[in-house]
Amino acid sequence: MITLDPINPISTDILEEIGFVWHTDADLTHYVADELVVVSDHEAEAYYEAVNELYTMYTAAAQHVIDNNLFFELGIPFNLVECIKKSWDNDVHWHLYGRFDLAGGIDGKPIKLIEFNADTPTALFETAILQWALLKHNNMDEARQFNNVYEAISDNFRRLVTLFEDTEMFERYYEGWKILFSADSSNSEEERTVRLLQQMAIDAGFETEFEPLVNVKFDEEGIYDRHENSYEYWFKLYPWEDIAIDENELATLLTAIMTHQKAIILNPAYTLLFQSKGMLKILCDLFPDSPYLLRASYEPLHGVACVEKRMFGREGANVRIFDHAGKILESTDGPYENFKAIYQEYVEFPKDARGNSYQAGVFFAYEACGLGFRRGGKILNNGSKFVGHRLS
Repeated sequence: MITLDPINPISTDILEEIGFVWHTDADLTHYVADELVVVSDHEAEAYYEAVNELYTMYTAAAQHVIDNNLFFELGIPFNLVECIKKSWDNDVHWHLYGRFDLAGGIDGKPIKLIEFNADTPTALFETAILQWALLKHNNMDEARQFNNVYEAISDNFRRLVTLFEDTEMFERYYEGWKILFSADSSNSEEERTVRLLQQMAIDAGFETEFEPLVNVKFDEEGIYDRHENSYEYWFKLYPWEDIAIDENELATLLTAIMTHQKAIILNPAYTLLFQSKGMLKILCDLFPDSPYLLRASYEPLHGVACVEKRMFGREGANVRIFDHAGKILESTDGPYENFKAIYQEYVEFPKDARGNSYQAGVFFAYEACGLGFRRGGKILNNGSKFVGHRLS
């Protein structure tokens, strides 16, 4: 059974002062739990080691996909294949951050990979900022967390310039390059998340600006804000698969911009490989003995309880859980039905005394750097709660 520590919640007024405005769900309940998951130092270290190893496995799997032209198997849109290859072949296209979703790791259960949110992961503000605020608000030791997300991503911004060199070398190499940050400004969560990343970049030493997605301009020579200022880097909280499907002309322009080396896009196009849940099958093929992987297939798993997901499904939509006889135990609808299906062996999440399930989310920015939890039912969706943690 998961151990929980009750805490005093932060008032909504204070949450809004620090920019956290999505604090209340549609049913008027608090999105952030007034409890913390208690995690041992040993469990935190195990999460750290697992995620670092999983990222190494993902990079090997991505190379395998590219070498063997397996883009179709992963549901990759054809109009982004060239973009993916170009970003993969040049180290300047640096993967800024992502989030691994994991089962287990607490209550004695082994860590198992559920999926990798590599392109536009959510819960960044909650993990990087809110968890610290919760501990401070409750007079707890703020250092007793597995959580250096803010510093890790700031350092990764410096690596856009230094690459594999020491991040302390940033000022020596930096030549005033600017980053344009963009999000859908009608979505407060997305805008605040991007503005948090912008502040991380400022702290790293970059010149930055923010521009709503709708106002960003493109041609084959670059990326511009509404005032026609050009930028060497563009961060977009806009999934690559949505660009491919909904913005074919933009996909073509971004490929040309990369080909002419006019700008670098964050997160890079190759993160679409990581984002595809089809990689779960590739990982199983390449690393059959990994203790972190659940069996996965492009076809239903017979005689095994399994989960059907869509290659690019999000927020628990279009998911079905089958028992070992193929009977549907639980399912959700959603907008991702047209994507190919992937089947993954089902595993129970750790539970609390009330029967709630807990999924760990571990951010990765050059290395594993921060832990948080989502709480809900068998299928975690957009109505799931965020639960912070403390080290015992």
